[in-house]
Amino acid sequence: MLSLLRIENFALVDQLELEFGYGLNVLTGETGAGKSIILDAIDAALGGKVSSRVIRTGTNRALVEANFSSTEAVATWLSEQEIDLIDDNSIVVSREITVTSGNVRSRSRVNGVLVNRQLMSSLREHLVEITAQGQSVLVGQSNQVRNWLDIYGGESLIQQRQVVANIFDEYQEIHQALEKRRTNERERLQQLDLLTYQAQELKAANLGEPDELEQLQQEGERLNHVVELQQMSYKIYQALYENDSEGLTATDLLSDSEVVLIDMVEYDSQLQSLLEAVRDAQATVMEVGKQINAYGENLEADPDRLEEVEERVRELKLICRKYGPSLADAIAHYERVEGELAELNDNEQSIENLEQQDKECFSRLTDACQQLTQLRRTTAAKLEAELIRELKPLAMDKVQFQVEILPTSPTSAGADKITFMFSPNPGEPLQPLTQIASGGEMSRFLLALKASFSQTDSPGTMVFDEIDVGVSGRVAQSIAEKLYQLSREQQVLCVTHQPLVAAMADRHFRVAKQVINQVKGKKENNGHAEERTVVRVVALDNLDKRREELAQLAGGKSAQDAIAFAESLLNEAANHRGS
Repeated sequence: MLSLLRIENFALVDQLELEFGYGLNVLTGETGAGKSIILDAIDAALGGKVSSRVIRTGTNRALVEANFSSTEAVATWLSEQEIDLIDDNSIVVSREITVTSGNVRSRSRVNGVLVNRQLMSSLREHLVEITAQGQSVLVGQSNQVRNWLDIYGGESLIQQRQVVANIFDEYQEIHQALEKRRTNERERLQQLDLLTYQAQELKAANLGEPDELEQLQQEGERLNHVVELQQMSYKIYQALYENDSEGLTATDLLSDSEVVLIDMVEYDSQLQSLLEAVRDAQATVMEVGKQINAYGENLEADPDRLEEVEERVRELKLICRKYGPSLADAIAHYERVEGELAELNDNEQSIENLEQQDKECFSRLTDACQQLTQLRRTTAAKLEAELIRELKPLAMDKVQFQVEILPTSPTSAGADKITFMFSPNPGEPLQPLTQIASGGEMSRFLLALKASFSQTDSPGTMVFDEIDVGVSGRVAQSIAEKLYQLSREQQVLCVTHQPLVAAMADRHFRVAKQVINQVKGKKENNGHAEERTVVRVVALDNLDKRREELAQLAGGKSAQDAIAFAESLLNEAANHRGS
């Protein structure tokens, strides 16, 4: 319940403090007196949209502070946000709005703790709900109507809607992956063709060791120079081991050196190591001579092998030019191609998996939506009966009302398009509420809707901004009684022009504009007075003042007949409250 509202420099309000009470609180005043400013201030305190226009001219800061009595839901919210209650049962919500160089900034606090707009919005749901004729626009929006129906349905319906939302998110993720996969299919197939061709070519090349090309090139050089190699190896053999011209060979010279060193060692044993070295050299030279001779004798010209080697070298060089530059690079490319082909082929399988997952998830989504639709149909039947029951006392005893639920494509909120259908007159067909309801009928419908919701889940304070516009007489009386009935279950704030409604109030406030003289500049600097318009609110606690205000609403002046009418209204209201 809203207990106290403090306003500073907000629109036409300079300083204002209002104490509201339990039950029905009514604000009255002439058109343009500033009644809606009070409601705008409440809206601003709870995170509503503001602009620089809400700051009183001549100032750069506005403040709105609202004190509420806590409820179990509010206490839970505060606990979740780790914010303490004040005096164990109070919550103070404030909004400071400043303007600097044309930029508007605001800070919201809950019990002195800064909170962001999202948190304030979630808290607002537990504190205040504002209803105005402008909500007729919302009544025509299927999404809003669907939300109202779901809230009316309670926890089971909200839970099923969350199930649908979770499956829909999963379906969206799978479906987007599938669509992306399908979009890339042409590119994948082109890439698959290219890589398949490369893999086949590289496989046909039968690539082995990275140094195969170097080895083949060496073999080709050998095969191309067999005769030269034979001649040179024989020449080496003669120089090292056996000379056809009976000249000395390296072996002969080392042998002679060995004989001399043997004699020298007899005189100096220190030369023994040199003798051993000469003997080792002689053995080495002899072995080299024998091997080079065997090498030369084994060399044979092989034109077929030479042609085979040269063909292979040409093939490998082509592979290197296309996939190299080196043979090792070409082999590495082949390995990458095989890996990418495996991945692309797996993707071909994955698209089938995605299609299956997409189908299965959509089926689960459809089933969940059908369950949600069934819950909504059950809830709709209850809401229809409840609304008709609430509308009958509002001079609409022949009204027809139906919640039309039509199938649509699945969304995160289900697969239903929901419309409020309405017929205020017998014999007339049901039509969309926003297309057929008059202003007065819409007012009564919104009031009945809120009354229906008060039986389920509603905040501690309900605000009605001129909900009774366009009605009079018996209908106005019915609205007054309905507002009073609502106020027995929760606090109600109502801006009204109807004396019938105002007479039912537990607390009555008169809102009026007043012109005051305000000193501009400092007095010591010859400051001068200027006229300023401010909004003043007076609590009509005195019965005579209430009677006079009701007379003003009813007759426009305090004539005796208007006073008498106001007296009768107060008496009737007292009797109704007593009953």
